[in-house]
Amino acid sequence: MEETVKDYQASTGVDEFYYGVINDAIVAESIERVKFLQTINVEMAQEIVRAWGDNKTAEMAVSSGEISVTSNFHKIPIEDKQKLLGLEVVEGLTAIGSSDNPPYVAVVFAKTYKDGSREYVGLPKGIFTRPNIEGQTKQDGVEFSSEEISAQFMDREVTGFSDEKSVIFAHDKKGETTKRDALFLKVFGKTYPTDVTEPEGA
Repeated sequence: MEETVKDYQASTGVDEFYYGVINDAIVAESIERVKFLQTINVEMAQEIVRAWGDNKTAEMAVSSGEISVTSNFHKIPIEDKQKLLGLEVVEGLTAIGSSDNPPYVAVVFAKTYKDGSREYVGLPKGIFTRPNIEGQTKQDGVEFSSEEISAQFMDREVTGFSDEKSVIFAHDKKGETTKRDALFLKVFGKTYPTDVTEPEGA
């Protein structure tokens, strides 16, 4: 039996942020790319719950909390904000209101490694919340701003898995795309896009 070689490399960057509106389906309407992802944090809360008796622990169980995602981008194009947040557009003007209804979306992003390999993280169903609007006066030097956006994700039916899932991982060695392609089919119900329109400034 061949021994498995474990990989202990730490990631060195993030790349390839994709999303697709799925609403209540398991197939995305389309797959969109947002470039220039700077940081992303996926928080998967869990808590150990203990049952007590006879002055000791009788039983333990895991209580899983919500999946929270916070992402920072160099800039989020207005077209992506409109789709992610369900914003109304009239005569070229984009508006935010209390009746906005963000759609359910699926997300995939990649963690990059020094040896050229990639780990893809898929989040099958979630909702993004509107970001704060921030600005700062220009000073002596040039400082680039960034935009932060957050989301909450939930379990969803994923083809091939016996139970609903909220996060799926895939790892490809340098030059390989087999696991990536399989993940895109699971999360978006569509193949990895090769014709995604590049945003302005790319």
